Amino acid sequence: MSSLFDKRKEKMSKNRPTSYEYENHLVDDLVEHYKARLLRDTNLEALTQLTQGEMRLKIEQLVSQFMSEERVIISRNDKELLISRILDESVGYGPLEPLINDETITEILINGFEEIYVERLGKLEISHVKFRDDEHVRHVVDRIVAPLGRRIDESSPMVDARLPDGSRVNAVIPPISLNGTLVSIRKFRAEPFKMDDLLNFNTLNSNMSKFLDAVVKSKLNTLISGGTGSGKTTILNVLAASIPFGERVITIEDSAELRLDRPNVVGMEARPENVEGRGEVSIRNLVKNALRMRPDRIIVGEVRSGEAFDMLQAMNTGHEGSITTVHANSPEDALRRVEAMVVMAGMDLPSHIVREYIVGALDIIVQATRLTDGTRKIISISEVMKNADGSHEMKEIFTFKRTAMKKDGTIEGYYTATGYVPKCLERLKVFGNEISEAAFSPLYEEVST
Repeated sequence: MSSLFDKRKEKMSKNRPTSYEYENHLVDDLVEHYKARLLRDTNLEALTQLTQGEMRLKIEQLVSQFMSEERVIISRNDKELLISRILDESVGYGPLEPLINDETITEILINGFEEIYVERLGKLEISHVKFRDDEHVRHVVDRIVAPLGRRIDESSPMVDARLPDGSRVNAVIPPISLNGTLVSIRKFRAEPFKMDDLLNFNTLNSNMSKFLDAVVKSKLNTLISGGTGSGKTTILNVLAASIPFGERVITIEDSAELRLDRPNVVGMEARPENVEGRGEVSIRNLVKNALRMRPDRIIVGEVRSGEAFDMLQAMNTGHEGSITTVHANSPEDALRRVEAMVVMAGMDLPSHIVREYIVGALDIIVQATRLTDGTRKIISISEVMKNADGSHEMKEIFTFKRTAMKKDGTIEGYYTATGYVPKCLERLKVFGNEISEAAFSPLYEEVST
């Protein structure tokens, strides 16, 4: 055994890999050899009963024992790489492990086994990481979805799942995909963002943060609107932190992401149908059930379909201060999207009645976006005004003004109030949240961000 690897090693470059490098054929061969030995010569049932930490330690001990028995001698760097590879592929997620553990990475996008992109600071970049082949990618996907009781195969070629840390995973395989197995992972931050973080990121300014904090504490119903990756869930999580501790909060999500560090919070997660096509529990089912659980607030991670009607019904029937998100590019578009969702719920009502119902439920719309330079900003906060004749007006309170774009693509601009003093200001005061009207005075001097 050792002679085989000695010969292979002579052909290797003197440069040692610093992370996953599948061009290292010596380590490749050893990884496959010892993975086969672990399957053949160990009690897998006993091994899987161990905790992940104990399992990693046991596998490391066994691999060292195998190498000693076979008198395989390699450098310390190669041995560390070998054991890391075996551990990652046995109890981890193979080549994805270093990307998942990299706190600077927010998303991982696999476009087939040879092309992996990552998002850092809002911008995509190609990663040096590669898989051996498409089967290797499928193996990692199976490791992710199997513990959740889900599957991915030709009869079910798309799957949504999440990692133990809460990171969201979506995978698509042929024949739906034309580029092999496609995987998207939106990583879950270990420490939830707080309002101070959004201020540091320049996602909003201090007047906007104080206003939104008061809006939540004063139990105004809030809709967070934005496109994919605009930071809707992050904003939702931050705003929910302003809910007074004495209130009972029920969170409902398609894939659990919210983390509210507070007492009396209970969460529910939707469930897709099983292999037999049964057992589905939809967001709409959960919203209906939440009304029987004595909620003070209901937070729905995202409304996408008929559950919008049930959410609005909750907002209109005493569950004030509820918060949810929707995919839309503007506040007006957000109202239209919600209106379409109510129609999808099978409500046979005239459109103007549906719109009145929506406008009667919602108070504030927060519009988020991801700009072309990768930064995420709250570009608008608007109040939904109900008129006596049943119509409505969208009154913008705060906005982000773009002023220029630098040569490196960085967008310059500033936040400002529009000059409109919101009608809800009186309610904020009633709830003990004093905000000076001066906070709503517009800036006429352009202040660069």
